[in-house]
Amino acid sequence: MMETVTIRGDGISLDLLLWRRYGVRGQELVEEALDANPGLAGLGPVLPLGTVVRLPALPVERRPSPPLITLFG
Repeated sequence: MMETVTIRGDGISLDLLLWRRYGVRGQELVEEALDANPGLAGLGPVLPLGTVVRLPALPVERRPSPPLITLFG
C-alpha cells in the first residue's frame, strides 16, 4: 500500500522526503518511488510546493533467527 504526501515545505527533495519518512532505509526506495511517480524526476532535484508524491511501503526486514543453543543434547 502506498502513502500519498503533498509537499508543503521549501527545499524538499525525494531523498529527504524518504529519509524523513523511513530513516536510513528510505534510500532503498528512491527508484521505486520514481517508478510510482511518473514525471517526478523531471521536476528537478527540489520538489515544488504542492507536488503530490506516492511513497512506496518499506519492505519488511527479515532478520535471521539466532542459533539454537541447547544445554542438554
